[in-house]
Amino acid sequence: MLDEFDEIEELIGKHVSRAPAHESWPEAFVQYFSVDSLESARREITSWSGYQPTPLLGLDQLAKKLNIRQILYKDEAPRFGLGSFKALGGAYAVKQICATHGTNITITSATAGNHGRSLAWGAQNAGCSCHIFIHEGVSEERKQAMEAFGAVVERIEGNYDESVRIAAKSADEKGWHLVSDTSWPGYTEPPRQVMTGYTLIVDEIMKSLDSPDLPSHVFVQGGVGGLACAICAAFWIRLGANMPRVIVVEPVLAPCLTESAEAGHPVKVDIGEESVMAGLSCGEVSMIAWKILARGASDFLTVAEEGVAPAVRFLASGAAGDTPIIAGESAVAGLIALIAASRDAKLRKNLGLTDQSRILLIGSEGATDAAAYARIMAGQ
Repeated sequence: MLDEFDEIEELIGKHVSRAPAHESWPEAFVQYFSVDSLESARREITSWSGYQPTPLLGLDQLAKKLNIRQILYKDEAPRFGLGSFKALGGAYAVKQICATHGTNITITSATAGNHGRSLAWGAQNAGCSCHIFIHEGVSEERKQAMEAFGAVVERIEGNYDESVRIAAKSADEKGWHLVSDTSWPGYTEPPRQVMTGYTLIVDEIMKSLDSPDLPSHVFVQGGVGGLACAICAAFWIRLGANMPRVIVVEPVLAPCLTESAEAGHPVKVDIGEESVMAGLSCGEVSMIAWKILARGASDFLTVAEEGVAPAVRFLASGAAGDTPIIAGESAVAGLIALIAASRDAKLRKNLGLTDQSRILLIGSEGATDAAAYARIMAGQ
């Protein structure tokens, strides 16, 4: 099944390497995440009805083919029946806001699909209203999934970044509570709560592994940086200077984190063409995420669109391990980067990949758009 990747001329677009963090969790970052805030999120989320840790799957066959000691895949598809890791963050932030302001409020945000589904579900559970903005590239199926939880979903012209601006403006004008998964100067608390919810992923991983078996490398999706930030921060807080090497992966078509890493400061990129990795098709980095990733992540990679369909089909075939895995388009960015890097001698060396490496991949979503998944599986 890896033969499909051989037909793609360039799987990696750009690689930017930065000095990784060899230090304890910085005091300056405690305002964003701390042992106490991570523990509060863990206690809250694990108390919810239907909570179960998501599977940590071994991709043993792929590890052998790539001459890597171990590859683990954290499959977020079953998370609370919502199909993605986003179920942890948006709903957690909604719960915190309702605890402070009551339930006679309206939650709003922009989304490419999964974040909005989490907010709608969280708002329904909390008993408050929800109004979501989506851009023109979001599928009708993802729109209907949010509406099924009682949200009002409004489609706007333009891309994801435009929908973020409209959601923020609407919140200001109507007194709604904006729960964005990206942050900017003057707006940090709800995004911080969202990302704190995501850190439960690392808590589950560490509880399921013995210390010698913890990952040496983590390949994690980019987007605005929220998931990557949460994963980086949680490992950093728990392990200090012994944290794994964090490699952030995003589409060639939406390289805001990679361009920011190269420039040394946040860079906005124009999205001329939407990535098939819909959840990662973002042009502006989250302020909090950038602060932490700029200091804690060691590498930033962009991957080609052409790698998405082969990666989805490869996981579905069961050839990576003992179990077929249903993964959505945004879930496979790290897998694409790992396969490409492992088979490129120079990049393999630059990333420190050896036959003793233990790799963690974050399978961020399942088939949250069934029609798109079916097209990929059919080779369309």
